[in-house]
Amino acid sequence: MLERPWYFSFNYALAAAAIALGIFGVIVVRSATLHQLSGHSDFMHQVVYLALGVGAMFALAFIDYHVWQRLAWAIYIIDLIMLAAVAVAGHQALGAQRWIGVGPFVFQPSEPAKLFTILALGAVLADPRRSWTRLRDLWLPLVIVGIPAVLVMKQPDLGTALVLMAILTAMLFFALPNLLHFAAYAATAAAAAAAAVMTPYFLKGYQRQRLLVFLDPKHDPQGAGWSLIQSKIAVGSGELTGKGLYHGTQTQLGFVPAHATDFIFAVIGEELGFLGALLLLGLYAVLLGCGTLSITAARDKFGILISVGIIAMFAFHILVNIGMTVGIMPVTGIPLPFISYGGSSLITCFMAVGILLNIHLQRDKMQFD
Repeated sequence: MLERPWYFSFNYALAAAAIALGIFGVIVVRSATLHQLSGHSDFMHQVVYLALGVGAMFALAFIDYHVWQRLAWAIYIIDLIMLAAVAVAGHQALGAQRWIGVGPFVFQPSEPAKLFTILALGAVLADPRRSWTRLRDLWLPLVIVGIPAVLVMKQPDLGTALVLMAILTAMLFFALPNLLHFAAYAATAAAAAAAAVMTPYFLKGYQRQRLLVFLDPKHDPQGAGWSLIQSKIAVGSGELTGKGLYHGTQTQLGFVPAHATDFIFAVIGEELGFLGALLLLGLYAVLLGCGTLSITAARDKFGILISVGIIAMFAFHILVNIGMTVGIMPVTGIPLPFISYGGSSLITCFMAVGILLNIHLQRDKMQFD
C-alpha cells in the first residue's frame, strides 16, 4: 500500500491566509501601540505570539483530529476548570476579571474555551449512539455550551457568550436531522435572548448603555457612546488610501479607546483607508473560503461539525468586531481574529486553523495498491 504524500493534499492557501493575517496584525499592533509606554514590549510580545501560533498551527495540522474526539470530555473538563479558575483567582483589568496567571504568563481562558467547546460539542453531536430525532434530546448540547457561557458572563464577557451561542446554532443546523427541531431551537433561543436583554439583572450597567448607544447613536456621546463615535470618525477620515501607517490622529492621539484590541479596525480604517480595509477583508474571505473546504473534505460527522464550529467562530468574530467599529453592531468587546493584540486570541486562532488543515489532509489521504 502506498500513501499519497501529505504535501499534495495540504491546504496551502488556508495556511498562507492565516499567516498573512497574523503578519498584518503585528504591523497594525505596532502602529496602535507606538505611543504607549509599553508599546515596544507589546509589539515584541505580539511577534512571539505569532511565532508560537504558527508553530501550533503546523503541529496540529499533522495530529489526527480524531484524537480530539476521543479526548473530548477531558478537554471539556479542562475548559470548565480554566473558566472557573478565573472567578477564583483571575486578574482584574478595566472592570473585568478575565485573565489568569500561570507563573510569569497571563492568559485569557475564554479564548481557548471557544475552541475546546467546539471540540466537545462536536464529539457529542457526532456520537453514533444519539440520533437527535427528539427535541428533548437537545438538553445535552445546550448544557455543554450553557455552562461555559454562564461562566464567561460572570467575568463579565458578553461577547464570548454570544460567540458560544453562534457556534452552537451553526453546529446544530448541520447536526439536527429535522429542520423543524432546529427552527424550534432558534425561535426559543431568540425569545430567551430578547427576554434576557429586557431583564435588568442580566446585563451590567455599561452593557445596557452600549445597547442604548447602538439603538440611539446620540445617547450619552461623552460616555458610553464615546468609543463608537470616535471609531466611526477614525474609519471615515481614512477615506480611500488612509493617512499612512503611524500617522492616524484619532487612534495615535488616543481618542479611540482600546484601539490595539477591540477597536483595532479603526486603526486600519484611518491609517490604511478603504484599500487597507479591503485587503483585510480579502484575506478573511480567503481564510473562510478555504476553511469551508474542510467541511466538504471531512470524512465523518465529527470533522464536519468541528469545521462548521470553527468557521462560525471566525465569521461571527469578524462580523461583530468590524460591525461594532463602524456602528452596525452593538459594542460587545470581542477581538478581531489574528489582528487584535493578545496572545490568547492569536494562538487560539492558529490552533483552530491547524485543526482545519488536518481535516483537509485526512480526506485527501489516498491509498494506492
